Amino acid sequence: MTKEARTVPVVASAKEDPAFFAHRLVIFDKLKAEQDKALAEKSRDPITITLPDGKEIPATAWETSPADIARGISKSLLDRTVIARVNGSLWDMTRPLEGDARLEFLDFNNDEAKKVYWHSSAHVLGEAAEKKFSCHLCFGPPTDEGFFYDFGMPDQHASVTADDQKQLKSLMDSVVKERQPFERLVMSKEDLLHMFEYNPFKQELIKSKVPDGTSTTVYRCGPLIDLCLGPHVIDTGRIKAFAILKTGASYFLGDPKNPPLQRVYGISFPDKKLLAAHLHYLEEAAKRDHRRIGKDQELFLFHDLSPGSPFFLPHGMRIYNALKSIIQSEYHKRDYVEVMSPNMFNADLWKQSGHWNHYQDDMFTFEVEKAKWALKPMNCPGHCLIFASRERSYRELPLRMAEFGILHRNEASGALTGLTRVRRFIQDDSHIFCSEDQIGPEITGLFDFLDTVYGKLGMQFKLKLSTRPEKFLGDVETWQKAEDTLQAALEQFAVSHGAQWELNPGDGAFYGPKIDITIMDALHRWHQCATIQLDFQLPRQFNLTFVTANTSSEGSAASKPVESARQPAAQLVDGAQSEPPKEGSKDAPKEVAKAVPAGHARPVMIHRAVVGSFERFIAVLTEHFAGKWPLWLSPRQILVVPVMTDAEPYVKEVEALLKENEFYADSDLSGNTMNKKIRNGQLLQYNFIFVLGAKEMENRTVSIRARDSKGDLATLPLDEALKKLRQLRDTRELNNTLE
Repeated sequence: MTKEARTVPVVASAKEDPAFFAHRLVIFDKLKAEQDKALAEKSRDPITITLPDGKEIPATAWETSPADIARGISKSLLDRTVIARVNGSLWDMTRPLEGDARLEFLDFNNDEAKKVYWHSSAHVLGEAAEKKFSCHLCFGPPTDEGFFYDFGMPDQHASVTADDQKQLKSLMDSVVKERQPFERLVMSKEDLLHMFEYNPFKQELIKSKVPDGTSTTVYRCGPLIDLCLGPHVIDTGRIKAFAILKTGASYFLGDPKNPPLQRVYGISFPDKKLLAAHLHYLEEAAKRDHRRIGKDQELFLFHDLSPGSPFFLPHGMRIYNALKSIIQSEYHKRDYVEVMSPNMFNADLWKQSGHWNHYQDDMFTFEVEKAKWALKPMNCPGHCLIFASRERSYRELPLRMAEFGILHRNEASGALTGLTRVRRFIQDDSHIFCSEDQIGPEITGLFDFLDTVYGKLGMQFKLKLSTRPEKFLGDVETWQKAEDTLQAALEQFAVSHGAQWELNPGDGAFYGPKIDITIMDALHRWHQCATIQLDFQLPRQFNLTFVTANTSSEGSAASKPVESARQPAAQLVDGAQSEPPKEGSKDAPKEVAKAVPAGHARPVMIHRAVVGSFERFIAVLTEHFAGKWPLWLSPRQILVVPVMTDAEPYVKEVEALLKENEFYADSDLSGNTMNKKIRNGQLLQYNFIFVLGAKEMENRTVSIRARDSKGDLATLPLDEALKKLRQLRDTRELNNTLE
C-alpha cells in the first residue's frame, strides 16, 4: 500500500462525534446477542482442566470459565489473578473453555499478565479521552513501562494540556468505579467497517489489516468499543491505581504525511503502594537521565547540523578513553589483534555481503566518480576482506580480529534519543574466525571477558540462548551441534560463576544461534548492550577458507589471496541497534553453493561486542552511577582548593604532581569563598577535594574530603595520598575511599 493510499481524511468536527457512542452500541448489542445465542446452543460436554501442579478439575465445555475455576479454588486466587493462560495462550478469565485444557493463572508479577493489565488500562484511558475530547481513537498498546493511547483531536492543532490531564484522570477514576466488564465480540470485516464508519483511522486499519472474508475481535467496556485482539482483565475495577505520566505527539502510522495524533502515556498497578514506588522510581530515573547529567557535567552535546551524531567534549572523552582502555587491556591478555578498516566502501562490497539489497535504506549512501558508495553500518564485511587477503592456516585460528570502528546507520530522526539511539557510533567490535571444534572454548572465553568487564563496573548480567528459528539456512545437524556447544558453555559458566541464563527457543538469527547479553543498572533496569552470534553464512558468502592440519602443501601459497564470491548474502548486523531479517522474507539471502578446495575448511565467524555501542553504554553507565563516577572512570578526579591565598603555591604544586601521576586534577584559585569552591566541586562530582592551608603546607600533607562525605576530612602525607590514589585507580575499584 502506498503512503498516499494510507493517508486518511481529517477528523470530523466534535459536534458530530457524540453520535458514534450510540451507533457503536446498537451494532455491538445486536451482534453480541447473536453470539450469545450461538454459544448457548453449543454442546455442553464434560471436559478436564489440568492445573500446573497436575491436579485435574472437571468442567463443562462452552460454559465453565477460568474465573469459575479460580473462584472454586479460592476467592483470593480470583482476586489476584490478572489473566489466564489456556494451552499456552492468554485467555480472558470470563471466556468459556472449549475443551480439555491446561490452565494457569497469572498474576501481576508475570510479564505477560502485566502487559494485559496495562492494555486494559489503556482502554480505560481511551474511554476517558473519547468522553473528554470526542476524539477518534487510533492505537492504545501496552509498553514495557505502562501504556499509551494515540488519538486524533477534532481540531488537529489542539494538544492535551495539564488541565486536560487532570480531567482525564478524573474520568478514568469514574470508569474504574463503575467496574465495567470487558466483553469480547467476534466481528466480520464488513460489520467492523460499519461499526467504525465514523473513525477514519480504524477504517484504514480494518481495510489494511483484516483480510476480506475474515473476522477479528472487538472489546467493550462501558460505552467504549475498540478494535482489539485482547485479552483483558475481568472489569475496569481491577485497575486499582493509575497515573497519567506525560503527553506527546505522533503521526498516524508514523508517517508525517498523515494527520497528527495526540499521545497520552500512563501507568497502572493493582496496589497504590506499587504506584507510589514506581513514581518514586521515575523521579530517581529523571535525576539520573544521562542527557541531563551529560549537560551538567559537560560530557557531550548534539547539534542540529548533524542530528544523531554526538560531540564528545573533553570530559566525555575521558570516560570514553577509560572504557576503551579496559577493553584494550583485555585484548592484550586474550590474544586479540586490532585492525582498522575504511569508513566507506564501494557498493560492490555491500552487494557481496547482501546489505545493498536488504539494508540500503538504513545506510548513508552517496556517489563518487559515478560509482555508488556507502558509509559502513557494521565492520564484519571489512573484516572478511582482511581474512581473505591471503591464504590462512589452521595454525592462525582462532583469529580474534577487533576494531573500534566508527559506524553510521540512517536511523529515523524521530527515533533519535540522546546517546541511546544515534546515527554515528563506535563499537568495541570483534569477529573471531575459528574452526567448529574451537567454538566451545571461544564462547567460554567470551563469557569470562564479559564477567571481567561488567564485574569491574559492578553490574549483573544475564544471558539468553536463542535457538534455530522455523526458517533457517544450513542443515539441522550443524545447527544442533552449534546449539549444543553454546548450551554446554552456558551451563558450565552458570555453575562456575552463578550466572543467569535462559532458553529462547526459535528466536535465533536465520544464519546461526545467538546469545543476547543484558546488564542490570542501579535502578534494576535491564539493557541489551551486546550479542554473541554464530555465523556460518558470511564466511560462505566471502568464500573464506583455511588450510587444514592434514594438508601437506600448507604454506606453499601463503601470500596467495583467496578469490571472493560475489553472491547475494544475509543481512548481517552487528550490535544491538538492528536485527537481521527473517529467512523466507524478501530480505532473506539465498544459499551459496561454492565448493571448498581440497585440504581446506570453512571457518565459523563469531560476531561479538562487550560494550557494544560506546555511546549507548556510556548512557547506561551515566544513569547507573548517577554521574558519580568511580575514580578510574571519572572525568573529574581531584579538585585542589586553598584555604587562603598564601596556600596557592602549594595548591599549584600539588595539582602539578597529581597531573604527573596522570590524574585529572584541577584547582580553584577563583575569588569565591572556600565553602563555595568546595560546594562547586561537590556539584561537579569530583571524587576527592584536597583542602590545603598553612598546616598542610608546613607538613606537606593534604586534607581530603571524599565525595558525598559529611564534611569529615582525612589528613594524609602527600606521598601516601598519591600512593592510595594510584592503587584505587589502577585496581579499578568502585569504592570512593582512601582507606
